Amino acid sequence: QVQLVESGGGLVQAGGSLRLSCAASGRTSSNGAVGWFRRAPGKGREFVAAINRNADEAYYGDFVKGRFAISRDNLKNTVYLQMSSLKPEDTAVYYCALSNTFYLNRNLVTSEASYFYWGQGTPVTVSS
Repeated sequence: QVQLVESGGGLVQAGGSLRLSCAASGRTSSNGAVGWFRRAPGKGREFVAAINRNADEAYYGDFVKGRFAISRDNLKNTVYLQMSSLKPEDTAVYYCALSNTFYLNRNLVTSEASYFYWGQGTPVTVSS
């Protein structure tokens, strides 16, 4: 069993930055690809970014447009999402998710079904 805990969310002004963290605990030896998703008020969950086990490939949602960067530190069992140039439309609860598969291609990383474990989410509010 693996537990995921997100942190780093909060209130920020438009144009500001936040760094979200996703810490894994438990049976982390088989940790695979990690994805970030978000759910804005009244909307469905949306793919934000993902990174494979060896951090050799990263994927981003189309709306990111170079503003976010995902990274991971496997020694710390932590994945980060650095968000910059934030916009009010980035307001959402951000979730991290862990796959049992080390490598996911572009089609698979965007699918919620590819991930087995989910965190509780951390809220991000961007004011205008």
